[in-house]
Amino acid sequence: MEKQNRRTFLASAAVLTAGAATASTTTMETKKDKKQLAHHVFFWLKNRDSKEDLQKLLEGLRTLEKIETIKKLHIGVPASTEKRDVVDNSYSASELMLFDDLAGQATYQTHPIHLKFIENCSHLWEKVIVYDAMDV
Repeated sequence: MEKQNRRTFLASAAVLTAGAATASTTTMETKKDKKQLAHHVFFWLKNRDSKEDLQKLLEGLRTLEKIETIKKLHIGVPASTEKRDVVDNSYSASELMLFDDLAGQATYQTHPIHLKFIENCSHLWEKVIVYDAMDV
C-alpha cells in the first residue's frame, strides 16, 4: 500500500466526488425522465363526526395497496395546519396514488380490489372529488 500524502488524498477525494456527482445526476435524470400520474382523491363522509365510519373508510382505502399498478399510496386525514383562505380541510380523508403511466391508472380503475372497495365503502361518503395530474 502506497503512502498517502495530502496531494494524493485530495486527488482521490476529487475522483470520488466526481463519481458520486455523476451517479447522483444519472439517478435524478432517470427519475425526471419518468412521468408519473398522481391520482388524488378526497372523501367527505355522510356522518362526518363518526369515528367508526372514518375507520371503515380508512380500512377500505388500505386494501387498495394490493393493486400492483399503484407505485405509492398515501392515505391521510386533514392536517392541523394553519387556517388560510386557500386551505380546504373540509374533507374527511384522502388518498394519493402514484402510477407509472395512464395504463396503470386505467388498470386500477377496473381492478377487482378497487371495485370491491367502492361496493363496500361508497355508502359511507356523500361526496368524492378526484384530481389527476401528470408530471411535466
